[in-house]
Amino acid sequence: MFLIIQNDRKCPPGSITSLLEAAGQTYRCAHAYAQEPLPDPASLTGVIVLGGEMGAHDTVRFPYLETVGDFMVRSHEAGTPLLGICLGGQLLAKVTGGVVSSPSPHGEQGICRVLLNDAGAADPLFSGVDREFVTFQLHNDSFTPPAAAALLAASPVCPAQAFRLGATTYGVQFHPEVDHAIVSSWGRISTPPCDLLTGFRSQEEAFRASSTAILSNFISLALATRIP
Repeated sequence: MFLIIQNDRKCPPGSITSLLEAAGQTYRCAHAYAQEPLPDPASLTGVIVLGGEMGAHDTVRFPYLETVGDFMVRSHEAGTPLLGICLGGQLLAKVTGGVVSSPSPHGEQGICRVLLNDAGAADPLFSGVDREFVTFQLHNDSFTPPAAAALLAASPVCPAQAFRLGATTYGVQFHPEVDHAIVSSWGRISTPPCDLLTGFRSQEEAFRASSTAILSNFISLALATRIP
């Protein structure tokens, strides 16, 4: 079973669920913001930790982030494949020895281009993805990966967009899971409100190609790792 951890009710799993269903995989979405219990990570095929409006350091206002961070450490130690997205990637960096800057000079909003380095181009998470690909961003904070991690990607604005720790633990700054409804909602609740959907629609075909590949690659990697 795959576990999706939702940290913020405004940040749902988007396309992740349909891709898991297409792969014939069962999954559970645990609403961390509602303090729903998390299972033993060693019992799972893979874990995906979603984003959130809060920051990785906001543990006083959102104490459940401590629980999620601890769960991510245990998942990594158990060898359970893990993908942290945006806040999820920042939490992963924080709990494994990296740094999260809040606020950061590397914030991004809307459709952006990300560049794979040599390690990223050779990594199974990005198999079939162009070295320069289109994705969607909405972050004011950013991570610096832990020293033991392999940096996989950057953008012109943000020097750390993706990293791998060990064989199957990943953090990404961008959002491969979003769809029309999510992007439209985030534009409405931004301060001030803004139109994120027009730019998203203009690059949707390229976004879908890269994002579907990345998420599908993670699912395949998890299956190959956990199910001999």
